[in-house]
Amino acid sequence: MRTVVGAISQEVKDGFRYDEIPWQRFPHFYGPGEEIPGLLATLASKDAEATGDADRALWQLQTNLHHQGSTIAVGALAVPFLLRIATAGCPRLRAETLRLVAEIGRCQHLGDGSREGLLAVAEDPLMMEGTTECPLDWTIQAARHAITGDLHLLFPLRSDPDPAVRSATAFVLAAATSEIPRVSSGLQHRLVVEDDPVVRVSLILAIAQLAREHQDEHAPAWARDLWSDPGRPPEIRIGAGLAWLCLVTDPAPDELRTLLTDPSTDQYGDLLQRVPWLAPVAPTGGGLRSCIHEMLTPNIPRNSA
Repeated sequence: MRTVVGAISQEVKDGFRYDEIPWQRFPHFYGPGEEIPGLLATLASKDAEATGDADRALWQLQTNLHHQGSTIAVGALAVPFLLRIATAGCPRLRAETLRLVAEIGRCQHLGDGSREGLLAVAEDPLMMEGTTECPLDWTIQAARHAITGDLHLLFPLRSDPDPAVRSATAFVLAAATSEIPRVSSGLQHRLVVEDDPVVRVSLILAIAQLAREHQDEHAPAWARDLWSDPGRPPEIRIGAGLAWLCLVTDPAPDELRTLLTDPSTDQYGDLLQRVPWLAPVAPTGGGLRSCIHEMLTPNIPRNSA
């Protein structure tokens, strides 16, 4: 899959030349891979947007390519086209389309909001896809390389008028595999001017995810400076507190425990459920609360708290 995705030319991607992609070699969770280009074409269609068919196509793509939190090989083939559809297609579906791209490019989390799991991207090398018997991590790598090859499409979306798009863009950019200083710097610059709480936390977690995977030794101090500053907005302190816990193995300082367990922090739970990293931890709500519990009391079951 990594070879196949890497061989897709710029002309094929930009021209939506689906017929030059070997979809038939890679089934999705519910059927043959050659069904995917038709759904992509519907999602991109202006007429389909007006009739609601674009919504149905996106739902079908989500079901076929990201079943129960896991991804599948043909999903990586769809990534370059999904990115272009998100850029030029229906603005109303842009954020959801971007989230699908990001989810194809990360491991199955199964509600893992722990310090080790929240920002995890790579899959266990021994984990195989049930339909193709290929290593699942190879698919994730292929999707991430496709994302990285199209960073030029993503950078303008950091300042999109829709906060949901800005948040989803951070989620996708966190999967980049190269140009990390440029990507991280762009996210940090956006954080300086961002005023939406959900996007602020998304930017912080994206920066932390890149730093964690690429071993940026300066990132823990950056995160600590944010959460320990009482002059910062509460959501920035909360997001940075979670980021710091994911970046280090040190015990949580009393000051951070006080911040994260304060009743006022819990009041941000519903709002921050829209942060892409937090929603999968508890899909029906309570993602922030679950993360804080797992990170601060990892050996105590949630229902015992």
